[in-house]
Amino acid sequence: MTARALALAAGAGSALLLIAALGFQAAGYAPCELCVLQRWPHVAAMAVAGLVWLTGRVRALAVLGMAAAGTAMGLAIYHVGVEMTWWDGPQHCSGGVGDLARLSTAELMARLQSAPVIRCDEIAWSFLGVSMAGWNAVLSGGLAVLWAMAAIRAAQTPVRGRFS
Repeated sequence: MTARALALAAGAGSALLLIAALGFQAAGYAPCELCVLQRWPHVAAMAVAGLVWLTGRVRALAVLGMAAAGTAMGLAIYHVGVEMTWWDGPQHCSGGVGDLARLSTAELMARLQSAPVIRCDEIAWSFLGVSMAGWNAVLSGGLAVLWAMAAIRAAQTPVRGRFS
């Protein structure tokens, strides 16, 4: 497989992950804040793949795609840790409201009414014991490997003009 084909496959993988996330959302699985945050690196990876497709410059762009996929993987691992209670997530989506003893009744009511319904520390769906965030981590790691393979293959290919 050529470096360009590897990069385009990695970009297509990010597109498929986004389509799957939107499909789950359409099926009634509302995303939490961390779920939405994990989507942005995939959008970036798709943009990089689009640039590869338009310009043919795999050597210059594959590292950016790898960084985007790696970022998606890192955010997903963080989310898995929040779901598994290995560490605390953001207070506004993990149930924390801070020190309740210091809040007035009005402040407490305001926080409760503005609190998001979708919690980051609850698993909404899982398959084979792995949550959506877990699958995103695994698959994003695979996409990062594809981007790395594209970068390595592009570096091994001799430069043949301005589109390398």
